[in-house]
Amino acid sequence: MAAPKVFIDGEAGTTGLQIYERLVGRTDIELLSIDPARRKDTDARAELLNAADVAILCLPDDASREAVGLVTNPDTRIIDASTAFRTAEGWTYGFHELEPGHAKVVAASKRVSNPGCYPTGAVALIRPLVQAGLLPADYPITVNAISGYSGGGKGMIAEFEDASAPNHTTVPYRLYGLGLNHKHVPEMQKYGALLTKPIFEPAVGRYAQGMLVQVPLHLELLSGAPSLGDLQKTLADHYRGCAFVEVASIEEAKSLGTLDPEGLNGTNRMKLFVFGSDTSGQARLVALLDNLGKGASGAAVQSMNLMLGLPETTGL
Repeated sequence: MAAPKVFIDGEAGTTGLQIYERLVGRTDIELLSIDPARRKDTDARAELLNAADVAILCLPDDASREAVGLVTNPDTRIIDASTAFRTAEGWTYGFHELEPGHAKVVAASKRVSNPGCYPTGAVALIRPLVQAGLLPADYPITVNAISGYSGGGKGMIAEFEDASAPNHTTVPYRLYGLGLNHKHVPEMQKYGALLTKPIFEPAVGRYAQGMLVQVPLHLELLSGAPSLGDLQKTLADHYRGCAFVEVASIEEAKSLGTLDPEGLNGTNRMKLFVFGSDTSGQARLVALLDNLGKGASGAAVQSMNLMLGLPETTGL
């Protein structure tokens, strides 16, 4: 039997390159590649999109919408890494650990939207607590996060790495999304099962990749005034048996004095922590992940594996 064909539309971009590197050495798939000189040739792209069993789109939103419109083969399945279809009807959200059985939904889907890097951490922390009835769906959630500059694509990478770039910067850290209208917010609200739009406060640091996503909570404002242990147990129960999501014990969290955003770089793993103090009645939930791993390319490969009937950990 012939190996399934996979085409990355946009393999020259940051996420596309990472996916390519994860797939190029595999023998259980056939990786289709476009002539670099024809990357913007619509006919050439359409030919490969329709020849693929799975097409992975690593494109800006409008280009992703165009690419989906080029697919006429009913057997071509699509994984889209842009924000174009993250909350769209008819698309499956590609966070496999969203709830029990969701990986099977991804495996059976024709159209899968790859989660955003920040929402991956935020949804992982928030949704299980809402579903368990501990976190009210109308709680005024704040999501604080920092990412390496690779999350901004080639333009932001040049800002930090290329001294000749016109917008080159030497700052160690900067805030953005100051207007509180970041495109990830609808995704966080929908898949976090929230009734109230969260406040999202992103930042970028002077390092290439790695991410911390934080959600602070007042325990007395939660249903039943749960303890840190209650929050940790709820998260641990939700992700028990998951290959790529781990929940630190309360003891491990208490033993840490700091947390390195680069701690899981190069992996498809995500680790969740419950910090804080029962005495003060405050909790600080934190997700650690690689913004280019579980936050982008790793998640796409995980979806591809499931959609092709392969073990989800293959190549990861």
